Parts: sequence; C-alpha cells; structure tokens
Amino acid sequence: MPRIDFDAERSYDDEQFTANGVFQSDHKKVVCGYFEPEQFIPVHAPSSDLTVIVRSGRGVVRDGDTEHDVEEGDIVIVEADTERGIKADEDSRLEAVLVTAPPPTDAEHDPVREGLRTGQFDPRSEQS
Repeated sequence: MPRIDFDAERSYDDEQFTANGVFQSDHKKVVCGYFEPEQFIPVHAPSSDLTVIVRSGRGVVRDGDTEHDVEEGDIVIVEADTERGIKADEDSRLEAVLVTAPPPTDAEHDPVREGLRTGQFDPRSEQS
C-alpha cells in the first residue's frame, strides 16, 4: 500500500496548476493538485469517474452544468462522461486530491491541453 505525504508532494507553478501523480494502476489514478489563485483544469468529459477531495483553499468544481463552490473538507464526485473542470478562487490557493477511475486516456486530455494553451477554463462557452 503506497503512503503519500500530501505536504511533501506540494509544488506550485506560476503558469498553470500542478498535478503530481502519486499512484496509477489500470483501474485508478491519484493526483495531488495544487492551484494558484485562478488556475484551473479546463472543462472536459473523459470516460472516468472523478472524486475531488479539497484539502485547503477555495474554488469551483464544474459538474455538467452545475458549479459547486468548494472549500477545505469538501468532497465532490463527478460521474464519467460528464463535463468537469476545477478552478481556484481569485484570492485563494486550492489544494486537492483528485482520483479518477479508470485513468483518462491521453486523447481525453486533449481539451485540457487546449484550454491551458488558450487560457480558457471552458473553451466551448468561450468560443461562442
């Protein structure tokens, strides 16, 4: 059983959120996510369930058409094939454990890469 020290994994990047992968199998992927204020994982809809466990800070988790305000201690679960994204508040770092099951494919993360490249949290709504 792997033991993860969340604090030891902590790292931030001024350009985009940091995702430190701490475990992966064919069935699940666990990431420690660290977001500076207003950093985000762009909206996308992979074929995996997502569990977000907020360790500290405040932000928003998109779940389909719903945005959940989250803070320390909150847990949000988004079902597979549902559009999701995560964004830190403008005045707060956000730290969370992110569990996906099964792990998304590389192709399913193309919208994430595109949103980060263009600086858009929800590229679909911002292109209209």
